[in-house]
Amino acid sequence: MTDNTFRDSIATVDKQGKRNWIYAQKPKGKWYNIRSVVSLLYFSVFCSLPFISINGRPLFLLNVVEGRFILFGSIFWPQDFFIFGLAMLAFILFIVVFTMAFGRLFCGWMCPQTIFMEMLFRKIEYWIEGDAVKQKLLNQAPWDADKIFRKTSKHLIFYTLSFLIANLFLAYIIGADQLKAIITDPLSEHQGGFLAIIIFSGVFYGVFAFMREQICTIVCPYGRLQGVLLDKNSILVAYDYTRGEPRGKFRKSDQNELGDCIDCNQCVKVCPTGIDIRNGTQLECTNCTACIDACNFMMAKTGRPINLIRYASENGIAQKKKLRFSPRLKVYSSVLILLLGAIVTMLVSRKPVSGTIMRTPGMLYQEQGIDSLSNLYRIKLVNKTGNDIPLHLKVEEMAGAITMVGNPIIHVKAGEQGEGTFFIILPKKMIHQRKSTIHVGIYDDRNNRISGLSTTFLGPVQ
Repeated sequence: MTDNTFRDSIATVDKQGKRNWIYAQKPKGKWYNIRSVVSLLYFSVFCSLPFISINGRPLFLLNVVEGRFILFGSIFWPQDFFIFGLAMLAFILFIVVFTMAFGRLFCGWMCPQTIFMEMLFRKIEYWIEGDAVKQKLLNQAPWDADKIFRKTSKHLIFYTLSFLIANLFLAYIIGADQLKAIITDPLSEHQGGFLAIIIFSGVFYGVFAFMREQICTIVCPYGRLQGVLLDKNSILVAYDYTRGEPRGKFRKSDQNELGDCIDCNQCVKVCPTGIDIRNGTQLECTNCTACIDACNFMMAKTGRPINLIRYASENGIAQKKKLRFSPRLKVYSSVLILLLGAIVTMLVSRKPVSGTIMRTPGMLYQEQGIDSLSNLYRIKLVNKTGNDIPLHLKVEEMAGAITMVGNPIIHVKAGEQGEGTFFIILPKKMIHQRKSTIHVGIYDDRNNRISGLSTTFLGPVQ
């Protein structure tokens, strides 16, 4: 009978519920080298993106505190939340479609948790403490000078890196200029910002020094989604059981009755989540390809064909079928294309200036001379462009006038908000009901209409 006990619990927790610390053997091989190059590109982008500016505006900013978001130089305000909502829906749908086709490829190649853990912190750990066997022996050894030096050095470097990552992370939220001010100005002026850096540093240090793979297996829900998203045509890191079974220890004598798997357990030793890929798809697997490199090395050493573990689908292994575009994948892809089309349309048609007009609450109409009435309003405008814009207002579609309180021009700086107070004055003969809909045009200094808003005009009971 097949042993399926591995499905009863995750590899990082024993039967008593205690943590099984994973001592992952250092991987090496083609896939690991490719991931190292990809990680360098990732680190370059991550470290430089918040400091790149276009016309004095950051290229990328997610300022949730002020509700101001900048993506590729374009400013988005809370008024554009519906675009973000559609974008998030499209992103979730993209994950669904991508996972259905390629499994957890994102986790192994693009997830920040995996890249920072395996391509930065784990490499530093190998450098200071050695490979898996040496790490285990060091943890079991008494606290002598060598152990104190190695452990202290590792955790100091881990915390320093976490501190730097926290600063970069904060730069994405508040901007590089604000981060520079927190660093250079007196601490008393930026206590909140400094506290945020310390908290983020502690979180990142705890994740990479202690939580590690537990984030992927316990905290992140993505692995559990595989059960409903994957099918037999999904591409993932898989063991070719048709070729590998029955497995057996390697001997130079004739082994025609056995498969290619020599049961060396190298694929298990290099796994950062401690699973045996030969048991099939498991929620702990992040598709990091470490097992592929380890298996290919052993296959080459024993004169067997490589890729016993490789990127493949269940049908690709069992029936030698290639990836096919299933009906379910077609439906999800079609919906995703429609969503992306809607998002692009809204981005293209997005007005450079948006805002709201609010009639002053609690106030009735006012008499203006013998033949006109007025209502008092307040307008708030958001400039989504990179230039300062002087704006003025006009009543559209009827004979009316606007009288500003104070400056007749509303000056709205680039990427900021402006407001003003004004009266709308209408002839009494134009008012035929208690509430009338009024359209107000927003014009720039060249008298070009750039946007329009509507409001209600309160008149006498007819």
